[in-house]
Amino acid sequence: MSWKERTCMSERREFVTTAATGEATLSELSREYEISRKTAYKWLNRFAAEGWDGLTDRSRRPHHSPRRASPTAEALVCDLRRQHPKWGGRKIHYRLVGDGYADVPAPSTITDILERNGLLESDRRPAKAWQRFEAEKPNDLWQMDFKGHFATEEGRCHPLTILDDHSRFNICLAACTDERTETVRRQLVRAFERYGLPERMLMDNGPPWGSGYVVQPHTHLTAWVIRLGIRVSHGRPYHPQTQGKEERFHASLKLEVLSGAPTWQGFSDVQGAFDAWQPVYNYRRPHQALAYATPASRYAPSPRPFPDRLPDIEYLPGDRVRKVQIGGEISFHGRTFHVGRAFCGEPVALRAVGDGVWEVYYCHQRLGKLDLASPPALEV
Repeated sequence: MSWKERTCMSERREFVTTAATGEATLSELSREYEISRKTAYKWLNRFAAEGWDGLTDRSRRPHHSPRRASPTAEALVCDLRRQHPKWGGRKIHYRLVGDGYADVPAPSTITDILERNGLLESDRRPAKAWQRFEAEKPNDLWQMDFKGHFATEEGRCHPLTILDDHSRFNICLAACTDERTETVRRQLVRAFERYGLPERMLMDNGPPWGSGYVVQPHTHLTAWVIRLGIRVSHGRPYHPQTQGKEERFHASLKLEVLSGAPTWQGFSDVQGAFDAWQPVYNYRRPHQALAYATPASRYAPSPRPFPDRLPDIEYLPGDRVRKVQIGGEISFHGRTFHVGRAFCGEPVALRAVGDGVWEVYYCHQRLGKLDLASPPALEV
């Protein structure tokens, strides 16, 4: 038990003085002063060794503090946090290690430093566990989406983002004035010219790259992408987790760039902020999903260059080729089948896969299946 708070020092003096008289046993004195025998022996031993000074309280601070960083390390941690206010202990730890600093504090120690210096947000929420796939190599798959638009003094900004699935490397971060086909096409040309062509691209079902229909999801934009030799995939409707990496990137973009920002003056103002943050994200910011490596450390441009002109469309010798009419239909075996307006004026191939069953292709992309024994509809 502890000493009575109101007369702590005076009771210790009285206790050792009384004990020295020998008029009461140690057990009796312990009960009278409401302390344990262990505490009684402690104060008697301290008094014997140090006199009255031995009865004063001593610091509880340990002689060795493994979680206490050096002043230099603490200054580095605080400086990096001020540069990147949304980075936590683990990101700061791996960034300092990557920069070659010695004696970098553990992530938990860095969290203590941030809290001690008033740099830790009090409303932190536990990270949500995502179940994600990952492409095997860089450029096997790019994900593309628009971040939710927001107001500027010049109009609403529509951030277009493209992410490499394997490395999380940000391919495109553009402050667009709209979400039209030509706007996206211009940004894709810049991305293809700089980084080459991916094997496949994943996008949602909304315009300009999705028609909103499961059976014929393609648009003129995705038809152009397919013509370049890129396979196109659309996520399941109402399942944004299909593009989980894009969703996570958008969350980081909002947290580290857009949240708390003043009113944006215009699109160049936004693009300037994007251009400043993009290299930080790609080359400096440790990524938890990459074992705290940076996206750039796992990315390399594609060996497939952007062509000067669209490649010719070629099909297999046994294919039946039909031209898509203005309404998106083809005629086959005396029947009319709708394959999508995205391919108007373009040749598609029908490839036999069974008795009266044909698969429809545009370039390398399988569009669906036709069954001559069923209603004239394209099946996915």
